[in-house]
Amino acid sequence: MQDLRGQVALVTGASSGIGRAIAERLADEGTRLALVGRNRERLDETRARCQEKGVEARCYTADLTVEAELNSIKVGVDHDFGALNILVHAAGMLNVGPVAELPGAQFRRLLAVNTVAPYSLTQLFLARLKRHRGQIVFINSRGGYMTWPDMSQYCASKAALKAFADCLRLEVARYGIRVMSVYPGKIATPMLGALLEAREQVYEPSAFPQPFDVAEVIIGSLKLPKHIEVSDLTIQPQVDPSA
Repeated sequence: MQDLRGQVALVTGASSGIGRAIAERLADEGTRLALVGRNRERLDETRARCQEKGVEARCYTADLTVEAELNSIKVGVDHDFGALNILVHAAGMLNVGPVAELPGAQFRRLLAVNTVAPYSLTQLFLARLKRHRGQIVFINSRGGYMTWPDMSQYCASKAALKAFADCLRLEVARYGIRVMSVYPGKIATPMLGALLEAREQVYEPSAFPQPFDVAEVIIGSLKLPKHIEVSDLTIQPQVDPSA
Protein backbone atom coordinates (compact mmCIF):
# COMPACT_ATOMS: atom_id res chain seq x y z
CA MET A 1 0.00 0.00 0.00
CA GLN A 2 1.13 3.55 -0.72
CA ASP A 3 1.84 5.94 2.12
CA LEU A 4 0.10 9.27 1.48
CA ARG A 5 1.84 10.99 4.38
CA GLY A 6 3.62 14.17 3.28
CA GLN A 7 2.09 14.14 -0.19
CA VAL A 8 0.27 17.22 -1.46
CA ALA A 9 -3.37 17.00 -2.53
CA LEU A 10 -5.56 19.67 -4.12
CA VAL A 11 -9.29 19.17 -3.51
CA THR A 12 -11.92 21.31 -5.23
CA GLY A 13 -15.37 21.51 -3.70
CA ALA A 14 -13.70 21.11 -0.31
CA SER A 15 -16.20 23.26 1.57
CA SER A 16 -18.93 20.60 1.82
CA GLY A 17 -20.16 17.16 0.86
CA ILE A 18 -17.87 14.60 -0.72
CA GLY A 19 -15.08 17.13 -1.26
CA ARG A 20 -14.91 17.98 2.44
CA ALA A 21 -15.05 14.31 3.41
CA ILE A 22 -12.16 13.47 1.06
CA ALA A 23 -10.11 16.35 2.46
CA GLU A 24 -10.65 15.19 6.03
CA ARG A 25 -9.78 11.58 5.21
CA LEU A 26 -6.63 12.71 3.42
CA ALA A 27 -5.76 14.67 6.56
CA ASP A 28 -6.11 11.44 8.53
CA GLU A 29 -3.44 10.01 6.23
CA GLY A 30 -1.06 12.92 6.87
CA THR A 31 -1.52 14.48 3.43
CA ARG A 32 -0.84 18.20 3.02
CA LEU A 33 -3.90 19.94 1.61
CA ALA A 34 -4.75 22.70 -0.84
CA LEU A 35 -8.46 23.32 -0.33
CA VAL A 36 -10.46 25.04 -3.09
CA GLY A 37 -14.00 26.35 -2.77
CA ARG A 38 -16.18 29.37 -3.33
CA ASN A 39 -17.53 29.84 0.21
CA ARG A 40 -14.64 31.08 2.35
CA GLU A 41 -16.40 30.56 5.68
CA ARG A 42 -17.16 26.90 4.99
CA LEU A 43 -13.73 26.41 3.45
CA ASP A 44 -12.11 27.73 6.63
CA GLU A 45 -14.18 25.20 8.59
CA THR A 46 -12.74 22.40 6.49
CA ARG A 47 -9.23 23.76 6.97
CA ALA A 48 -9.68 23.91 10.75
CA ARG A 49 -10.93 20.32 10.87
CA CYS A 50 -7.95 19.17 8.81
CA GLN A 51 -5.42 21.14 10.84
CA GLU A 52 -6.77 19.55 14.01
CA LYS A 53 -5.41 16.31 12.58
CA GLY A 54 -1.92 17.83 12.46
CA VAL A 55 -1.50 18.51 8.75
CA GLU A 56 -0.77 21.64 6.74
CA ALA A 57 -3.92 22.93 5.03
CA ARG A 58 -4.34 26.11 2.99
CA CYS A 59 -7.45 27.66 1.44
CA TYR A 60 -7.87 29.05 -2.07
CA THR A 61 -11.20 30.79 -2.62
CA ALA A 62 -12.15 30.78 -6.29
CA ASP A 63 -15.00 30.87 -8.78
CA LEU A 64 -14.18 27.94 -11.03
CA THR A 65 -15.96 29.58 -13.97
CA VAL A 66 -13.34 32.35 -14.09
CA GLU A 67 -10.12 31.41 -15.89
CA ALA A 68 -8.05 34.03 -14.07
CA GLU A 69 -9.06 32.53 -10.73
CA LEU A 70 -8.04 29.05 -11.90
CA ASN A 71 -4.63 30.47 -12.77
CA SER A 72 -4.46 32.07 -9.32
CA ILE A 73 -4.98 28.65 -7.73
CA LYS A 74 -2.00 27.33 -9.68
CA VAL A 75 0.20 30.27 -8.65
CA GLY A 76 -0.84 29.90 -5.01
CA VAL A 77 -0.31 26.15 -4.79
CA ASP A 78 3.06 26.38 -6.55
CA HIS A 79 4.15 29.08 -4.10
CA ASP A 80 2.83 27.40 -0.95
CA PHE A 81 3.66 23.76 -1.69
CA GLY A 82 5.91 23.54 -4.74
CA ALA A 83 4.50 20.11 -5.58
CA LEU A 84 1.30 18.22 -6.30
CA ASN A 85 0.73 14.47 -5.95
CA ILE A 86 -3.07 14.16 -5.92
CA LEU A 87 -5.69 16.23 -7.75
CA VAL A 88 -9.32 15.69 -6.70
CA HIS A 89 -12.08 17.29 -8.75
CA ALA A 90 -15.04 17.27 -6.35
CA ALA A 91 -16.70 20.60 -7.16
CA GLY A 92 -19.96 20.43 -9.05
CA MET A 93 -23.32 22.06 -9.62
CA LEU A 94 -26.78 20.89 -10.62
CA ASN A 95 -29.51 22.34 -12.80
CA VAL A 96 -32.91 20.63 -12.81
CA GLY A 97 -35.67 21.28 -15.33
CA PRO A 98 -36.97 20.38 -18.80
CA VAL A 99 -35.05 21.29 -21.93
CA ALA A 100 -37.88 23.60 -22.99
CA GLU A 101 -37.34 25.79 -19.93
CA LEU A 102 -33.67 25.75 -18.87
CA PRO A 103 -31.76 28.69 -20.42
CA GLY A 104 -28.57 28.10 -22.36
CA ALA A 105 -26.76 30.54 -20.09
CA GLN A 106 -27.37 28.21 -17.14
CA PHE A 107 -26.02 25.31 -19.18
CA ARG A 108 -22.86 27.22 -20.05
CA ARG A 109 -22.18 28.00 -16.38
CA LEU A 110 -22.84 24.40 -15.37
CA LEU A 111 -20.47 23.13 -18.05
CA ALA A 112 -17.84 25.59 -16.86
CA VAL A 113 -17.98 24.18 -13.32
CA ASN A 114 -18.57 20.49 -14.01
CA THR A 115 -16.45 19.97 -17.12
CA VAL A 116 -14.27 22.89 -18.21
CA ALA A 117 -12.79 23.65 -14.78
CA PRO A 118 -11.58 20.05 -14.24
CA TYR A 119 -10.07 20.13 -17.73
CA SER A 120 -8.31 23.45 -17.12
CA LEU A 121 -7.02 22.63 -13.64
CA THR A 122 -5.73 19.26 -14.84
CA GLN A 123 -3.92 21.00 -17.67
CA LEU A 124 -2.43 23.59 -15.32
CA PHE A 125 -1.07 21.00 -12.89
CA LEU A 126 -0.19 18.23 -15.35
CA ALA A 127 3.54 18.92 -15.32
CA ARG A 128 3.60 18.67 -11.52
CA LEU A 129 1.61 15.43 -11.61
CA LYS A 130 3.93 13.94 -14.22
CA ARG A 131 6.95 14.81 -12.08
CA HIS A 132 5.51 12.98 -9.08
CA ARG A 133 3.71 10.13 -10.90
CA GLY A 134 0.55 11.50 -9.35
CA GLN A 135 -3.12 10.59 -9.18
CA ILE A 136 -6.24 12.36 -10.47
CA VAL A 137 -9.73 11.72 -9.12
CA PHE A 138 -12.88 12.89 -10.87
CA ILE A 139 -16.02 12.87 -8.73
CA ASN A 140 -18.52 12.21 -11.48
CA SER A 141 -22.05 10.85 -11.07
CA ARG A 142 -24.20 8.03 -12.35
CA GLY A 143 -25.40 10.83 -14.61
CA GLY A 144 -22.12 10.33 -16.47
CA TYR A 145 -23.51 7.17 -18.02
CA MET A 146 -27.27 7.31 -17.28
CA THR A 147 -30.03 9.77 -18.15
CA TRP A 148 -33.24 11.00 -16.50
CA PRO A 149 -35.91 13.54 -17.46
CA ASP A 150 -35.26 17.11 -16.32
CA MET A 151 -31.53 16.32 -15.93
CA SER A 152 -30.29 16.99 -19.46
CA GLN A 153 -27.78 19.72 -18.58
CA TYR A 154 -26.32 17.83 -15.63
CA CYS A 155 -26.09 14.48 -17.43
CA ALA A 156 -24.52 16.07 -20.50
CA SER A 157 -21.84 17.75 -18.39
CA LYS A 158 -21.05 14.53 -16.54
CA ALA A 159 -20.95 12.46 -19.73
CA ALA A 160 -18.43 14.93 -21.11
CA LEU A 161 -16.41 14.67 -17.88
CA LYS A 162 -16.35 10.87 -18.23
CA ALA A 163 -15.10 11.13 -21.81
CA PHE A 164 -12.39 13.58 -20.76
CA ALA A 165 -11.20 11.36 -17.93
CA ASP A 166 -11.15 8.28 -20.19
CA CYS A 167 -9.09 10.07 -22.84
CA LEU A 168 -6.77 11.55 -20.24
CA ARG A 169 -6.11 8.14 -18.70
CA LEU A 170 -4.84 6.84 -22.03
CA GLU A 171 -2.60 9.88 -22.51
CA VAL A 172 -0.93 9.94 -19.10
CA ALA A 173 -0.49 6.25 -18.32
CA ARG A 174 3.03 6.43 -19.79
CA TYR A 175 3.96 8.91 -17.06
CA GLY A 176 2.72 6.68 -14.25
CA ILE A 177 -0.29 8.90 -13.53
CA ARG A 178 -3.42 7.10 -12.38
CA VAL A 179 -6.86 8.50 -13.30
CA MET A 180 -9.97 7.42 -11.44
CA SER A 181 -13.58 8.37 -12.13
CA VAL A 182 -16.00 7.93 -9.23
CA TYR A 183 -19.71 7.57 -9.93
CA PRO A 184 -21.68 8.09 -6.72
CA GLY A 185 -25.35 7.22 -6.56
CA LYS A 186 -27.62 8.94 -4.05
CA ILE A 187 -25.29 10.18 -1.29
CA ALA A 188 -26.33 12.48 1.58
CA THR A 189 -24.95 15.73 0.16
CA PRO A 190 -26.34 19.24 -0.32
CA MET A 191 -26.70 18.47 -4.04
CA LEU A 192 -28.96 15.49 -3.34
CA GLY A 193 -30.99 17.66 -1.00
CA ALA A 194 -31.42 20.26 -3.74
CA LEU A 195 -32.44 17.59 -6.26
CA LEU A 196 -35.07 16.05 -4.01
CA GLU A 197 -36.39 19.49 -3.11
CA ALA A 198 -36.76 20.31 -6.81
CA ARG A 199 -38.72 17.07 -7.19
CA GLU A 200 -40.83 17.96 -4.13
CA GLN A 201 -39.58 14.88 -2.29
CA VAL A 202 -38.61 14.60 1.37
CA TYR A 203 -34.86 14.61 2.00
CA GLU A 204 -33.75 12.61 5.03
CA PRO A 205 -29.91 12.51 5.04
CA SER A 206 -29.69 9.53 7.39
CA ALA A 207 -31.50 7.39 4.80
CA PHE A 208 -28.55 7.57 2.39
CA PRO A 209 -24.85 6.66 2.43
CA GLN A 210 -22.73 9.47 3.84
CA PRO A 211 -19.93 11.44 2.12
CA PHE A 212 -17.37 9.77 4.39
CA ASP A 213 -18.46 6.37 3.04
CA VAL A 214 -17.46 7.57 -0.42
CA ALA A 215 -14.24 9.15 0.85
CA GLU A 216 -13.23 5.92 2.59
CA VAL A 217 -13.40 3.94 -0.64
CA ILE A 218 -11.52 6.63 -2.58
CA ILE A 219 -8.69 6.83 -0.05
CA GLY A 220 -8.34 3.05 -0.14
CA SER A 221 -8.01 3.21 -3.93
CA LEU A 222 -5.40 5.99 -3.75
CA LYS A 223 -3.30 3.87 -1.40
CA LEU A 224 -3.20 0.83 -3.68
CA PRO A 225 0.22 -0.20 -5.05
CA LYS A 226 1.28 1.78 -8.11
CA HIS A 227 0.95 -1.19 -10.46
CA ILE A 228 -2.83 -1.30 -9.81
CA GLU A 229 -5.28 1.24 -11.21
CA VAL A 230 -8.94 1.64 -10.29
CA SER A 231 -10.28 3.39 -13.37
CA ASP A 232 -14.03 3.46 -12.65
CA LEU A 233 -15.71 3.22 -9.26
CA THR A 234 -19.48 3.21 -8.68
CA ILE A 235 -20.71 3.78 -5.13
CA GLN A 236 -24.40 3.59 -4.33
CA PRO A 237 -26.85 2.40 -1.69
CA GLN A 238 -27.17 -1.35 -1.52
CA VAL A 239 -30.34 -2.68 -3.07
CA ASP A 240 -32.34 -4.97 -0.80
CA PRO A 241 -33.51 -7.84 -3.03
CA SER A 242 -36.27 -8.65 -0.57
CA ALA A 243 -37.77 -5.18 -0.72
